[in-house]
Amino acid sequence: MKIPVIDLGKLYNEIKPEIDTAIARVISDTNFILGPEVSELEKEIAAYCEAKYAVGCASGTDALLLSLMSMGIGPGDEIITTPFTFFATAGSISRTGATPVFVDIEPETFNINPELTEPKITKKTKAILPVHLFGQTADMDPFLKLKEKYNLFIIEDACQSIGAKYKNRAAGSIGDAGCFSFFPTKNLGGFGDGGMLVTNDSGIYEKTRSLRVHGGRDRYYHDYIGINSRLDTIQAAILLAEIKYLDKWIEKRRENALLYDNFFRGLKNIRIPSEKKSFYHVYNQYTLRVKNRPGLVKALEKEGIGYGIYYPLPLHMQDCYKNLGYGKGDFPEAEKASGEVLSIPVHPFLDEDSINKVADTVRNFSGG
Repeated sequence: MKIPVIDLGKLYNEIKPEIDTAIARVISDTNFILGPEVSELEKEIAAYCEAKYAVGCASGTDALLLSLMSMGIGPGDEIITTPFTFFATAGSISRTGATPVFVDIEPETFNINPELTEPKITKKTKAILPVHLFGQTADMDPFLKLKEKYNLFIIEDACQSIGAKYKNRAAGSIGDAGCFSFFPTKNLGGFGDGGMLVTNDSGIYEKTRSLRVHGGRDRYYHDYIGINSRLDTIQAAILLAEIKYLDKWIEKRRENALLYDNFFRGLKNIRIPSEKKSFYHVYNQYTLRVKNRPGLVKALEKEGIGYGIYYPLPLHMQDCYKNLGYGKGDFPEAEKASGEVLSIPVHPFLDEDSINKVADTVRNFSGG
């Protein structure tokens, strides 16, 4: 019995009639670009994320890029973020011509450490871009204080954390803009690329709507130099079929995570994920810290169990960022995490036998 780290086939089969109907309707209508389903999804996501506005775009990466562009960020500016994240976080900053400035992470949550952030602020700093990694938000209140003190933007990279909560506030609605990905492996995932920006700021909203269609409000008339980044109508229709199940799927992820917590608590050389008090973790990934990761990888592969290593090399050590002048040892917690993290299946379509098999494999490896 093989157990994939994410089972898209089971997701599709669970609501197949609804998805097939949604796709067929779009094909029949032939309104493939910015059709009515896109506007409907934008309203649904805005309401779900407790934001006034939402703008659909082509990917979570583009949501990040568009948020930066809407704030006028460009060459000479600095954006503070984490080195322990998917490349798109820093890559989007670099694409504007701005410079990513990295801050080390909290070892328990893997998220950017607020206590280390203020010393990195300079006259060039224009924004802080915390990442809500693996399904849990960063600690946002300290960043909001820095926003007020230094007149900065706050952009939430919530690409892995739709549905997460921070002190009863929805991820994505806490800062000036929140960015989401609908990549197929996300908790709310399409059948291709897709993304969404949410905001409570009407200016950011209007500018982003223009920037995603080459910077024009009226066809062939351009106020800004924008990009082509529209959420496909078919993807929007699929996501509309899925979103009514999102809370149910998140709760199942949390149930699976709790089962793992109980199985693994106290094991040697294994550290389970940490959910902070007053936070609501949605477990896009259930990420262990493992002293002997190659050994656990071998054990999982032997049993046909899928896994992920997110991420094996922090961004400050990537070849493309050598010009920033960072070196090994500059961000020790991010570097240590990169050598220890391993994510196991936690998706909502796992059955009891699968969870037991994964748990037994991890326990047997650790000698528990």
